[in-house]
Amino acid sequence: MKANDLSSPNTTTSSPPDEPLTTENTSPISPVMKITGVRINYYHICHTKLWLFSHNITFEHEHENVKIGKLLHEDRYNKNKKDVTIDNTISIDFVKQRGGKIELHEIKKTKKMEDAHLRQMLYYLYYLKQKGIDAQGVMNYPLLNQTRDVILTQEDEKNIEDDIRRIEEIVTGRMPHPKRIRICPKCAYFEFCFCGEGGE
Repeated sequence: MKANDLSSPNTTTSSPPDEPLTTENTSPISPVMKITGVRINYYHICHTKLWLFSHNITFEHEHENVKIGKLLHEDRYNKNKKDVTIDNTISIDFVKQRGGKIELHEIKKTKKMEDAHLRQMLYYLYYLKQKGIDAQGVMNYPLLNQTRDVILTQEDEKNIEDDIRRIEEIVTGRMPHPKRIRICPKCAYFEFCFCGEGGE
C-alpha cells in the first residue's frame, strides 16, 4: 500500500495535523480484550506488571523514567507528526514517509529492554497489516545516536498471535506472583510488588 493511502475506509487522518490519528475500533485481532502495544511490551518485561496495568493499577505517569522519555521525544523529533494513535489501541511516537512507504518510529532511551520494545513495534506493524496497511518500523535511540530498522516477517506474525493468546490468559487469570528481576528497582511498580521485603 502506498504511503499516501494511509487513510483507508477504516483509517482517517486527523485535522488539524497536530491531532492524533484515529480509526474505528474494528480490529479482528482479539475477540476477548483490546491488545494494546503497551500490553505487548509489558508481557515481554514482566507478567505481574502486565496484569496490574490491565487491571487499572498504574503508577507510570509519576515515574521519572517516563518523564525523561517524554522530554527526549519533544526535544529531538519536534518536526515530525507525533503521537499517532489508532483505534485507541496502538500509539506511535511519530510517522514519516520514506521511499513511498509508511515508516513508524519509536523513541527509546536505551537498549536495556530492546526485545520488549522490538516486540511492541512488530505488533504495530502486524496491527496495521490486518487493516491492509503496509508499513515498516524504525527504533530510534537518540542518546546513542543509533537507529534500527524493523521489518515484519511471517514468523513474527505467528509469534505475535501466540503472545496475544498468552496475554489474554494472564490478564483474565489471577495476578502472577512478582518475580524479582534486574530491572525491578527502576520499575514504577517496585514498591507495590516488594513493599516490606527490605532492601533490593
